[in-house]
Amino acid sequence: MNHSVLILHPCGYFDTSLIDTVSADLEKEFSIRVEHGRCNIDISRFYDPGRRQYNANELMKSLYEIVADRDDARIMGLLRVDLYVPILTYIFGQAELGGRTGLASLYRLRSELYGLEINNKLLLERFRKVIMHEAGHLSGLIHCHNPVCIMRSSTYVEDIDQKDLWFCDSCRQKLDDGKDSASSI
Repeated sequence: MNHSVLILHPCGYFDTSLIDTVSADLEKEFSIRVEHGRCNIDISRFYDPGRRQYNANELMKSLYEIVADRDDARIMGLLRVDLYVPILTYIFGQAELGGRTGLASLYRLRSELYGLEINNKLLLERFRKVIMHEAGHLSGLIHCHNPVCIMRSSTYVEDIDQKDLWFCDSCRQKLDDGKDSASSI
């Protein structure tokens, strides 16, 4: 099945220009149509008071329900909260490998979280990279060892800063080879 639509699903306020920029990135890289949803998920139910974070796995289950009846669509939740999965202290984003749901959060991408000055331009660049990386996973791409490829794993925000926004030649080839397969967006 070919998923020709990616729904960006902002949960919380996101500037229209940010959503438009990310949509253009995704449409260019994946040759897909990007739609914009409206969040009607009460994310507070995924908050873990002991961790003071939101459970990404449970959030993704709720996102899946939005596209469960649409064979042509995948969904990417956009958030502003601190995310975790049980085996990690925090995550920037997450997506099902070759699946239907992903998410990305601005929370840990903010320079001021690390004692630096607010830098909205850098924040936008980082967020675009996290979204593109997670969309790559939705398309079936695994982590890449190329140090500047968008599919390289990012443990720290500095790792994100070192990557390009786009795919390396090897990952691009894998995407192009998978365009007609079930794993392409």
